Amino acid sequence: MRPGPANALTDVPGLRVGHAHRVGDGYRTGTTVILAPPGGMVAGVDVRGAAPGTRETELLDPRNLVERVHAVVLSGGSAYGLSAACGVMDRLADAGVGFPVDGGVVPIVPAAVIYDLGRGGAFRATPDAAFGHAACDAALPSTGRRAAGGAPAAGSVGAGAGAVAGGLAGGVGMASAVLDAGVTVAALVVVNAAGSVLDPGGGVLSGTRYGLPGEFDHLGPPSPRDVAAWEQAKVTSLNTTIGVVATDATLTKAQCGKLAGVAHDGLARAIRPAHTMVDGDTVFGLATCARPAPGAEPEVFGTGEAHLHDLLSAGADVFSRAVAHAILAATGREGAPAYLDAFPSALR
Repeated sequence: MRPGPANALTDVPGLRVGHAHRVGDGYRTGTTVILAPPGGMVAGVDVRGAAPGTRETELLDPRNLVERVHAVVLSGGSAYGLSAACGVMDRLADAGVGFPVDGGVVPIVPAAVIYDLGRGGAFRATPDAAFGHAACDAALPSTGRRAAGGAPAAGSVGAGAGAVAGGLAGGVGMASAVLDAGVTVAALVVVNAAGSVLDPGGGVLSGTRYGLPGEFDHLGPPSPRDVAAWEQAKVTSLNTTIGVVATDATLTKAQCGKLAGVAHDGLARAIRPAHTMVDGDTVFGLATCARPAPGAEPEVFGTGEAHLHDLLSAGADVFSRAVAHAILAATGREGAPAYLDAFPSALR
């Protein structure tokens, strides 16, 4: 495997990512939106945290009606932040994008939220529909801002603006992989974990162990002194890690649910413990269906079982890698230092 051109979710052709956040005047929170390509995307979900905040997840059950969604919203603000999805619905409906019904369309916009209440100083300073409007606008090609290399911004942006991970600054991270058959698998995660993103007894980021060749070569084990200092400083709080894992292969809703499930394996490799009573860990699995289904072209992909197995395995790994990238990209602040501020000796 190799990473995609940007090592980001947008390496899956057709997916667009937009962030909106506000820091200051009591705020430290935001919203991230993933927009589907024309025609929507197949979606599944797996919720394993004990304190989730979600919207439209029941619709993704394979037994239920709608086959495709038009966006996924990840937001801060706990349950209040689900309001951001209304702003995304507004933008999509105005563009005529949605599930057709008599008289118009209904955009299908599943959402999940993290707990970041009060991290900017004001408990009720949370995302609303205006955050959804802004994030959706930022995802559009004409206005979307891209970091170097064509990737969307990462770190303390969008839904990750107020994120904390085991006492470190958390945030948004992404990673991608291109399989031998040419299929792309990619993840975007908002890391806001109650658990630790570090290996037990050390300061190595657990997710880096799943990196592709050269991806994390700039990092090494931090010094015992840095590790000892951190052990005295770390704190815990209410949290939640949310994200998406996506592919350009054609999958069913049930297969997208399985892809979301194995992404949780990647989450648990990179965060310890995961899925706690104070986390609402939720992952969406997405398929744009631009490429054939597993097994549809055996001369290219091999058997369906083998291809799907490889795709699912990559889904777990890209999620672990995305967690590590989120921590490395996050900006430190009082009470939540950046990883390399806490462990400067980890930089080679």
